[in-house]
Amino acid sequence: MNIHRALISVWDKTGIVDFALQLKNRDISILATHGTSLFLKEHGIDVVEIDQFTGFPQLLDGRVKTMHPKIFAAVLARISDQNHLKQLSQLGIEPIDMVVVNLRPIPKVSDEKSLLESIDIGGVALLRAAAKNYRDVVPICDQKDYAFVIDSIDQCGDIVLQERRRLCAKAFFVCGEYDLAIYKVLSDLFAIES
Repeated sequence: MNIHRALISVWDKTGIVDFALQLKNRDISILATHGTSLFLKEHGIDVVEIDQFTGFPQLLDGRVKTMHPKIFAAVLARISDQNHLKQLSQLGIEPIDMVVVNLRPIPKVSDEKSLLESIDIGGVALLRAAAKNYRDVVPICDQKDYAFVIDSIDQCGDIVLQERRRLCAKAFFVCGEYDLAIYKVLSDLFAIES
């Protein structure tokens, strides 16, 4: 099996308990952000919180959770690059093979502060990093892909390249749509004509 560690950070928890349980049943360890970790632990699923993995607490009322070099090195390392593996080893970092993220929705609000506080930064960055490194990291941003991913792991111990490419493209599409949604709300809020 090529997938050993998954990072999960989901706003919409639909289907995540069953998916995480399926991962655990296949000996895949799970890292999770605070809210996701609490949710999974409430359902009896053992996970490691991000701050335990990084040795660094979340900051600024939760604005900074996953933005840490230990997380991004684990996601962006090319497994085929011996120099990357050496650097990870020297720093005691184990690779992350799967990133499961769905983004906090952009609300239709009438005030700037509420909007800016609701924008997901870490989730978008994680999803983009995983998609950039799709050959080594499976980016998952849609609950509809959970069952397929488990089936693929059962069939071949991995996600085949063409499906990794599909998940990569979907992740970048989701990030682009997210940025566009922010742009539209800001344009309305600031009365900017495009």
